[in-house]
Amino acid sequence: MASVILSVSGSDRPGLTEALARAVQAGGGNWLESHLSRLGGLYVGSVLVALDEGRIEALREAVRAVDAEGLDVRIAPALEGAPEGAAGEALQFSLVGQDRPGIVRQVTGALSGLSVNIETFETRTSAEPHSGAPLFHLEARLRLPAGLPADKVQAALEAISGEIMVDTVLKPAAGA
Repeated sequence: MASVILSVSGSDRPGLTEALARAVQAGGGNWLESHLSRLGGLYVGSVLVALDEGRIEALREAVRAVDAEGLDVRIAPALEGAPEGAAGEALQFSLVGQDRPGIVRQVTGALSGLSVNIETFETRTSAEPHSGAPLFHLEARLRLPAGLPADKVQAALEAISGEIMVDTVLKPAAGA
């Protein structure tokens, strides 16, 4: 069996997920995992598909029909035997604060400086209930390198939280 990643983007409209699912099935694939969303008016995301090695060209052909419908689909091989959670502890990280430029850069810089891997990363903005001011929300699943204690990550995030005026929560990830 082979595993491939489909990366998709195109103008959002009803029926795109079904068109993609139809192509996966027509190509002989099994839809395993996906992250699909509407972002900036576009339909974007990725899908992990398993299929027999000999069916990759059939999947490419089925995807061409989806491309013709205005959805750009790219196929890349998944890394076989990629270690899932091979390093240290998994943590769930949440952040909320007044939106301003630089929050993502400072948070990811602090994590990168500790060699922390970001496994999932989701952000959004919302309106503060009373003032209507924009709030920035970040949710991430982090994987620590072996031997790095969570309290060091907590300290690094606390060190920047005052500077960028955000509240952070770091806790063990579910199903870690």
